[in-house]
Amino acid sequence: MKSILVPLSKNDEFKEILKGKKSNNKYCTIFFKSLLNKDKKKLNISFVAKKKLGNAVKRNKIKRKLRNIFNEATKKIKLKHDYSYLLIAKETILKDKYLNVKETIFKELNKIR
Repeated sequence: MKSILVPLSKNDEFKEILKGKKSNNKYCTIFFKSLLNKDKKKLNISFVAKKKLGNAVKRNKIKRKLRNIFNEATKKIKLKHDYSYLLIAKETILKDKYLNVKETIFKELNKIR
């Protein structure tokens, strides 16, 4: 079953997830929490790249990289659909290779699972 990735849209959802559990690695911080009014068939996830990471081109590249990793993760790892996820990128994600980033994030997602 292919999961549908849906971004978080309301400010209240972001604030609620930030109060939930978190998992850190050297590339990003993953916040996750179960939200009440959530469609269980869709995977709520948002990617954040702060302005201090670089200009718009670099930030968009980071978000594309994270989105691609998460698309692969939904195919290979059985993620909890009752959780909503928020990924906040760190500076090291730009400097390291894609495979290293992917491997580290997969390990974190397996811990959350």
